[in-house]
Amino acid sequence: MNKVKTIVITGAGTGIGEACARRLAQDGHNLVLLGRRRQPLDRVAAQTGALVLVGDAASAEAWSGFVEQIRSRFGGLDALLACAGGHGLGTATQTSDEGWQAAMRSNLDSAFHSARACLPLLIERRGSIVLLGSIASLAAGPQVCGYTTAKHALLGLNRSLARDYGPLGVRVNCVCPGWVRTPMADEEMQPLMQHFGEDLDAAYARVTADVPLRRPASAEEIASVCRFLISDEASIITGASIVADGGSSIVDVPTLVFDRLGGA
Repeated sequence: MNKVKTIVITGAGTGIGEACARRLAQDGHNLVLLGRRRQPLDRVAAQTGALVLVGDAASAEAWSGFVEQIRSRFGGLDALLACAGGHGLGTATQTSDEGWQAAMRSNLDSAFHSARACLPLLIERRGSIVLLGSIASLAAGPQVCGYTTAKHALLGLNRSLARDYGPLGVRVNCVCPGWVRTPMADEEMQPLMQHFGEDLDAAYARVTADVPLRRPASAEEIASVCRFLISDEASIITGASIVADGGSSIVDVPTLVFDRLGGA
């Protein structure tokens, strides 16, 4: 059995971060939930017994206080799950300076500042980091310039951290989900629902019609991947980008037309 660990989860109030908190609480770990909105964090903490820290994961100043609270409460840290993120919508010419900076801050800066702040504690316990990327870390969707760029950059951060801190015993990996049923993804389904006059389930079916597994992931499925990566069973894995997308990234797009001829 794996030992009880102390784990920080950013973006822990909703979506994949919340699912990670619930899954890891079942294993009896000590959890620290970090986010900008207290209400969803308190809701999750009430069910998991976690310590709540309210603030911006992309703020170095906020992290200086958070680290002291973590050390004071738990004596150290074993893992960081950097799940905080956000949108970055629009093409390059549609993206304002403020929009670009917001996309970088929510998706990249939050991961960097979280990792940098937690590394001294993680080194002490030879801990691990999981960064939450996306298939947008590997390919470009339409009109999401800021999001795509920030998620691509996470892979560079992942590899740099793994290279530099592996000799000190810290493992760093990135999880790249495809469509996941979360509140943020539900919002992205709204234009499809309005255009086609469909409900939410039909919209998800539409966006996964060419995905081999023909469905989106649940937040709990992605949480299970994160759980594995911080576990002792993954002790030799570092610098990896684990794709959890139902197979969408393996599809040879130029051959999709042949499916329309009655293929599988």
